[in-house]
Amino acid sequence: MVPGWGNQSSVSTFVLLGFSELPHLQAPLFLVFLAVYTVTLVGNLGIIVVRRVNPKLHTPMYFFLSHLSFLDMCYSSVFTPKLLEILVTEDRSISFRGCMTQFFFGCAFVITEMFMLAVMAYDRFVAVCNPLLYAVAMSPKLCALLVAGTYTWGGLCSLTITYSLLQLSYCGSNVLNHFGCEYSAIIAAASSDPSFSLMLCLAISIISEFSSLLLILVSYVFIVVTVVRMPSKGGLQKAFSTCASHLTAISIFHGTILLLYCVPSSKSSWLLVKVATALYAVLVPMLNPLIYSLRNKDVKDTVRRLFGSKLLSQPS
Repeated sequence: MVPGWGNQSSVSTFVLLGFSELPHLQAPLFLVFLAVYTVTLVGNLGIIVVRRVNPKLHTPMYFFLSHLSFLDMCYSSVFTPKLLEILVTEDRSISFRGCMTQFFFGCAFVITEMFMLAVMAYDRFVAVCNPLLYAVAMSPKLCALLVAGTYTWGGLCSLTITYSLLQLSYCGSNVLNHFGCEYSAIIAAASSDPSFSLMLCLAISIISEFSSLLLILVSYVFIVVTVVRMPSKGGLQKAFSTCASHLTAISIFHGTILLLYCVPSSKSSWLLVKVATALYAVLVPMLNPLIYSLRNKDVKDTVRRLFGSKLLSQPS
């Protein structure tokens, strides 16, 4: 029994199988995931630093982007270090508390990022549809409240789902056919009826996904209507460049979630579940800084200045 953690749990540790069905790929996978994780940390931390050092980027858009980068770093760091560990060591265990803690933070960061992208869509709506009132409408106080709201909602949803998992019994097998404490893997290890937890998770998932996508859809409908009415091609190009990076990030994020939902939950599909989760947890957090920096002149100019000043400060 784990005191205070679970209802009738006799499991003190779980064993993560990881990609054990691919023994010949353990070393290559380790190198690939390590490289991607390194790029993720450097890229997202770079976005945060660039935003702080360039006064031009002290705008609501980059305020939200810096929080998106923070969430990407955090979410990737919830799963990737443990994944790297089980790829190169024989000990693939994780404590019951560690597993539930990993799930809580992973779930919280995913839901928070979902609504952060929705908030960024609203920001783009205000920027395109009301450019003259943008600075007033997106005040620092409102931006802080929107960000606080996304973190609060993500934390509350994750806490609710985690609590439902803690009420289940884990008296049977302690093996999780996954590289992390993902919801379906934990449910599969439960020995009591998970119906309530499943219904709760489904309800929270539908509400969160539907409401965030609805806000994004409504925002971009108004943006498209405004863009169509623009008389000049210059305004059209500016509006497109303003929204293109965000639309790309939304498509990748929600597309990967849809892929994860579409994978059938059967024993024969566990490898697909793990691959889809790896794409979501490891690859997607790396892409966002690339998407936003490659298309943004201010970001690229700031990076060049930072590297230029570092090179000039080196003694010859």
